[in-house]
Amino acid sequence: MNKELTLEEMREALFGDAEISAPVTTALVEEIQPDVTAAPLSKVAKKKVSKAFTPRLLVTLRVSNEFEGRTLEIVHEADTLSTLLAEQEATKAARKKFRYVEVVSVKSM
Repeated sequence: MNKELTLEEMREALFGDAEISAPVTTALVEEIQPDVTAAPLSKVAKKKVSKAFTPRLLVTLRVSNEFEGRTLEIVHEADTLSTLLAEQEATKAARKKFRYVEVVSVKSM
């Protein structure tokens, strides 16, 4: 068998004895404009997007303005999974009103 085939012989082997016609030219097609116009966005009913689950941690703090005086327990909700970040965020928020802050517990909701 002859391993060196010409391009014409390969085409003949693949497609048979069909003659190759001239390349087909495509005519320009005009786009048809639809008669329907789009409704404004304000009139279209919008779907409500469901809120994604946000992880929350409850941080319990013991706070006071007096050293070894009367203390209050406050609860802070943090939107994070990290207990360290939750503690820091709660402590920072409590320091705005109270001088002494102690973290009691961090629990997931």
